[in-house]
Amino acid sequence: MPLALLALAVGAFGIGTTEFVMMGLLPDVADDLNISIPGAGHLVSAYALGVVIGAPLLAAVTARMSRRTVLIGLMGLFVVGNALSALAPDNGWLLAARFLSGLPHGAFFGVGAVVATNMVAPERKARSVSLMFLGLTIANVLGVPAATLMGQNLGWRATFLGVSAIGLAAIAALAFLIPHDHEHTTAQGLRGELAALRSLPVWLSLGTTVAGFGALFAAYSYITPMLTDAAGYADASVTLLLALFGVGATAGNLLGGRLADHSLRGTLFGGLTSLVAVLALFPLLMRTELTAAVAVIVLGMAAFATGSPLQLMVMEKASSAPSLASSANQAAFNLANAGGAWIGGLALAAGFGVTSPALAGVALAVLGLAVASLAYAVDRRRAPAAGRERIVASHVPQEAEAVHN
Repeated sequence: MPLALLALAVGAFGIGTTEFVMMGLLPDVADDLNISIPGAGHLVSAYALGVVIGAPLLAAVTARMSRRTVLIGLMGLFVVGNALSALAPDNGWLLAARFLSGLPHGAFFGVGAVVATNMVAPERKARSVSLMFLGLTIANVLGVPAATLMGQNLGWRATFLGVSAIGLAAIAALAFLIPHDHEHTTAQGLRGELAALRSLPVWLSLGTTVAGFGALFAAYSYITPMLTDAAGYADASVTLLLALFGVGATAGNLLGGRLADHSLRGTLFGGLTSLVAVLALFPLLMRTELTAAVAVIVLGMAAFATGSPLQLMVMEKASSAPSLASSANQAAFNLANAGGAWIGGLALAAGFGVTSPALAGVALAVLGLAVASLAYAVDRRRAPAAGRERIVASHVPQEAEAVHN
C-alpha cells in the first residue's frame, strides 16, 4: 500500500477527534460560556450541519481542481475552524466555528477516497479506503480520550488548539506524500457533477448508508445508559468501554476492506446481517458486564465492516463524478447519525426500556438490507440491458457500412 495513505489517515484522525471530542467536553464548555448542557449540545449539531452542507457543495465546486490541492485546502479550512473554536469569545462564535470546522469533513473523506483508490490496483481499492478510515476509527480509541483528558486538565480551548496542530501535521503529510496530479479527468463542471447524482443506483446506495449507519447510531447514541442502568457499570468505566467500541470499529473497518476486495456486495450484506443480529441480542447481552463489553466490541465491528463497501459502491455507481458521490456518502453518514439518534430517542421516550434504542436499530438495519437488496435487483435488471446496448452498438457500424456499400 502506498505511503501516501498515511497522510490521508492522519487527516482522518484529526477529523475524527474533533467530531467526537465535543461530547466529552460539553460540561466544561457549558460552564465556561454560561450556557446549559442542552444548549451546548447544539455545538454537536452545528458540526454535523456543516458536514451535510459542505460535503457535496465543496466537492462540486472544486471538481476541476487538482485533488492534491483540494485535500490540502480542505485541511487548511479544518485548521482555521478549530483555531477559531479555541478563540471563540462566546457561544454564538463557537457555533459558527464548529459549523466551519464541519464543512471540510465530508469533502475530505470523499476526495480522499478517490485519491486512495486511484493509487492502488483494482483488487485493493476497498482496502485502500479502509486504511484511510483507519485514522477515523483510531481517533475513537486514542484521539478522543486524549483530547478529552487534555480539555479537562488544560481547558477545552487547549483541545481545539491541539486538534489544529494535528491538522497542520496532516497538511505537511499531504504536501510531502500525496503525488502531484492534474485536473480531474472526469470533471464536467458543477452541472455535470450534480447530473451524476440523478442515477437511481446512486440514491439506493446512499439510502443504504443512511439506514445501515442509522441503525448503529440509534443504539450507540444511548450506549451510556444501557451500560450503566442495564449492565451495571459505574460511570467511570464508560470511557474505557467506548474505547473498546473503537477497537471493534477499527477491526471491523480493516476486515471489511479486505473482504470487500473479494466480494463487495457480499461483505455489505454480511455486515448488515451481523448488525441486525447483534442489535437484536442487545437486551440479552446488556444483562451482565462481560456480555455487555462483548456487545460493544461486536457492534463496532459489524457496523464499520460496511463502511468501505458502502463508500466504494457509491463511487462506482457515480463513476463520472466519484468525488461528489463519495462526499455525498459522508453527508449520508451524518444524516444517519442525526436520524438514528432521533429514532432511538423516540423508543426511549415511548417507555419501551433502556435497551429499546437497539431494537429500533434492528428495524433500521433491516431497512438497510431491504434497500441494498433493491439496489442489487436494479443492478441485475440493468446489466442485461447494458449488455444488449453494447452488442447493438458494436454492430451498427458494420450494418451502416453494408448499406453504404
